[in-house]
Amino acid sequence: MVAITLPDGSIRRYESPLSGLELARDIGTGLAKAALAITVDGVARDLSFRIEQDAAVSILTAKSGAPALELLRHDAAHVMAEAVQELYPETQVTIGPAIDNGFYYDFARPTPFTPEDLTKIEQRMAEIVERDEAISREEWDRDEAVTFFEARGEKYKAELIAAIPAGQTISLYRQGDFIDLCRGPHLPSTGKLGKAFKLMKLAGAYWRGDSRNEMLQRIYGTAWFDKKELDAYLHMLEEAEKRDHRRLGRELDLFHQQEEAIGAVFWHHKGWTLYRAVETYIRRRLEANGYLEVKTPQLVDYSLWEASGHADKFAENMFTITTQDDRHLAVKPMNCPCHVQIFRQGIKSYRDLPLRMAEFGSCHRYEPSGALHGIMRVRAFTQDDAHIFCTEDQIVSETIDFCRLLKQVYQDFGFTDVRVKFSDRPAKRAGSDATWDKAEAALLHASEAAGLETTRNPGEGAFYGPKLEFVLRDAIGRDWQCGTLQVDFVLPERLDASYVAEDGSRQRPVMLHRAILGSFERFIGILIENFAGHFPLWLAPVQAVVATIVSDADEYAREVRATLRKAGLRVDLDVRNEKINYKVREHSLAKVPVLLVVGKREAETRTVALRRLGGTEQEVVALDQAVATLVAQSASPV
Repeated sequence: MVAITLPDGSIRRYESPLSGLELARDIGTGLAKAALAITVDGVARDLSFRIEQDAAVSILTAKSGAPALELLRHDAAHVMAEAVQELYPETQVTIGPAIDNGFYYDFARPTPFTPEDLTKIEQRMAEIVERDEAISREEWDRDEAVTFFEARGEKYKAELIAAIPAGQTISLYRQGDFIDLCRGPHLPSTGKLGKAFKLMKLAGAYWRGDSRNEMLQRIYGTAWFDKKELDAYLHMLEEAEKRDHRRLGRELDLFHQQEEAIGAVFWHHKGWTLYRAVETYIRRRLEANGYLEVKTPQLVDYSLWEASGHADKFAENMFTITTQDDRHLAVKPMNCPCHVQIFRQGIKSYRDLPLRMAEFGSCHRYEPSGALHGIMRVRAFTQDDAHIFCTEDQIVSETIDFCRLLKQVYQDFGFTDVRVKFSDRPAKRAGSDATWDKAEAALLHASEAAGLETTRNPGEGAFYGPKLEFVLRDAIGRDWQCGTLQVDFVLPERLDASYVAEDGSRQRPVMLHRAILGSFERFIGILIENFAGHFPLWLAPVQAVVATIVSDADEYAREVRATLRKAGLRVDLDVRNEKINYKVREHSLAKVPVLLVVGKREAETRTVALRRLGGTEQEVVALDQAVATLVAQSASPV
């Protein structure tokens, strides 16, 4: 007797083992037709998998979300590999996983692929889908599989299989004449893939990611369950291209980067103005919420990072130097050990807690060149970092206060769609399992008290504690992980931080690591792309430009600019001998929110013609009224 528990809690009992497809048929004909795979006790399996003992089973369909989409994309990679080998038989297949928003496969081929090849491969993929080839799993002996792939000239695949421990059964998947090493699961047939896929681009990739190995050719693609989803994704990519912060950063004269300072940012005046507006805003929010701002050194003796455990975790990402007197120093990659040093100065009492310590800490981490991406992924960055030293009893209240602050900050920047991930213990970590049990339970309880709905993110916690990750969704539907909150019982112990409890005993504080923006550089890159460079008035580097129609209004234009600047607005002047339509077009391309146009009549009546970015209308108002309106509209949220 096999008892199967379904997602709705109902239990079905069967006299003998049955496959996932047989289970789906027993539930309903429509479900059997829609079924793609199953999960058995949380593990994804093929529909053909036989359920031989009591288990919790769910049936994956196109409506099952992320798990089903990952399955679809994995199959798309296999269908692409089959198409490539049919069209170009000399090609060797290597590795081809599903990834965020799509899939890729790495190929070894003497002749480079071309964009025209991608079109042919797509067409052949569609033909393979039409064939509706059955996809079946086969178990092979490892050595037999190595011999098989070597005989086919597939040396890369043979090398992968040879690395599997001897005697271990391996799984191969067959569809038509194509066969590949894979753990699975897969769709029951190629016809289930559908045709909502597209090959996106070509790239180079080293075999097994090692630059000492051969260079392979990588083909990226995307796959969705229907054409509507595919079209929406392609539209989002078009929008993302228009909003690319690197292009807008150059066009709007915000920043640049160059080879002489890889992974660092040269902020131009306008970009630095934007940066300071963000910094001023967040500083005011922190001060209003009881944070004490500090500043810690850039260079710190390496022994501190060894004591904290960061050296063991981040050594390869740390910039280090040895001085002439043989001191081994590190440029700080994060701020937390330094904040503990401030906490340890003098005796702290339970009355001093919670102590909220903030720093706009300048940090440096060695990121591989291939991982760098504009100002989104850099080596030199500044965090809106803070650490809350508190008692265990204060974890809940501090979490609630932090989440309230974080939500307000995101709303002020225009982000209202925020998701939260709960990241638990990683494989490589400090502290005992008992400590982690306590930390995870505390953070889970605090997040529930704060009213957060979280999804589990297994194994992605910091090495010293579990964390909440706050993910923003931007104007075109992309997700960005920014804020974090981590519960840490480890560093206070390792770095000997303590306070005097109410009973006079020495106790360890709990350390809450938290950030809202993350790094300023990355957050500003997100802002640039979210607003497509059209910043709200309070953030805009140049909030307004006073432009003249005729030279007779030059002096009045200067007076208007001076008046606006005195009121605290960031205003430029354009008295060039150019037609006003040219000026309007140029400042519109520069994303200036407001244009104040003045001519001879405006000078005589002491008025201005207000034009808003993106609008075609203009409003003639008195200068005093224009100043009052713009001051009110440009006010920072705090």
